[in-house]
Parts: sequence; structure tokens; C-alpha cells
Amino acid sequence: MKKIVQVILAVAIVGLAYVVYRQISIPLEFNKEVEHRSAAVIDRIKDIRTAERAYKQANKVYTGSMDTLINFILRDSMTFERAFGSADDSVAVARGLVKRETYKVAVIDTIFGAKKFTPAMADSLRYVPYSNGQEYILEAGSLNVAETTVQVFECRAPYKMFLSDLNRQELINLIDERENTYNDYPGIKVGSMTSATNDAGNWE
Repeated sequence: MKKIVQVILAVAIVGLAYVVYRQISIPLEFNKEVEHRSAAVIDRIKDIRTAERAYKQANKVYTGSMDTLINFILRDSMTFERAFGSADDSVAVARGLVKRETYKVAVIDTIFGAKKFTPAMADSLRYVPYSNGQEYILEAGSLNVAETTVQVFECRAPYKMFLSDLNRQELINLIDERENTYNDYPGIKVGSMTSATNDAGNWE
């Protein structure tokens, strides 16, 4: 009888230890995966922001159409200007040696800097990583700020879009914390349709 009790106690201790371990490990595993996935979502939304800024430079407004934005990246070009000679050199100016020349570079080859952006990357820009093909929510418009019209855009991906296959309760807790504790968007977002944010991201 004593041995039976000892076995039962041993099993209970092992079971309790497992429960405690899971209570600790589940949030840790969840947070680690959130960090990993959010990094991928942010990396792509940064590229969308870069493309939106270039689009505004070329067209004076942002676009709320992902099709338009991707087409701009793949098929449009940016106009630049280079100078020959110095405008401060009066002799060169008098001789007509100071000139300015405009030239064009394909958008995909210039706006992303050292990042080797490919047509395939442009085509997949709309899709949120780990979301099974769901697309970023993209909007654009204008606001009146201090009697001035300001062009704005917003691009976002809610947590439910790319974390839905993770622990359900941990996801509920994360969303609740972002909304009610931090008064922030429950996901990854850049820009705003309600205020001029200088295209800032909510992770920055």
C-alpha cells in the first residue's frame, strides 16, 4: 500500500512539474515566434513604405492600391538631375560651361538602395508573411492640418492575420495588451489615415 501511494505521489509530482513547465514555456515560445514573424512582416512593410514615398515623389500623392504600387515599382522610373560645372564659377557660367542634365533610372533599381530588389519580390510585396496569402491593408488619402492639405497613407497587418495558428489564449492576451494597455494598433502598422505621422511605424 505504501509503494502504491509513493507511485501515485511520484506521478502527481511529475504531472505538476509538467504543468508548471508548460505554463512557463508556452508564453516564452509564443513571444519568440511573435518576434520572429513580426520581423518578417516589418521588413516587408518597410519596403512598402519606401515604395509609397517614391510614388509620392513622382506623383505628389500616395496610392491606396497595391496593384498601382507594384506596377510603379516594376515599370516606372525616377527622374534625377546632375550638374556639370559650378554655378559659383562666374567664368564657367559666362562661357556656358555650367549645365544641368536630367536622367531616368528604373524605380526597382534605385529606391531600395543596396537591397537587391527583384521583380519576384515586388510581386510578393502585397502578401503578409505567415498569413497564408492574405494581403496588407493599404489606404491613402489626405488630411487638413493647420489649413494645409497633407497627403497620408496607412499600411497594416493585424496580429490575427499572421499569428492565428499560434496559441489562441496567448494571442488574445497580446491583442488585449496592445489595445487596452498600450492603446496601440494590435498588429504591425506604418503611417496613419487620421494623423500626420511622417510615415512612422508603430514598432519604431
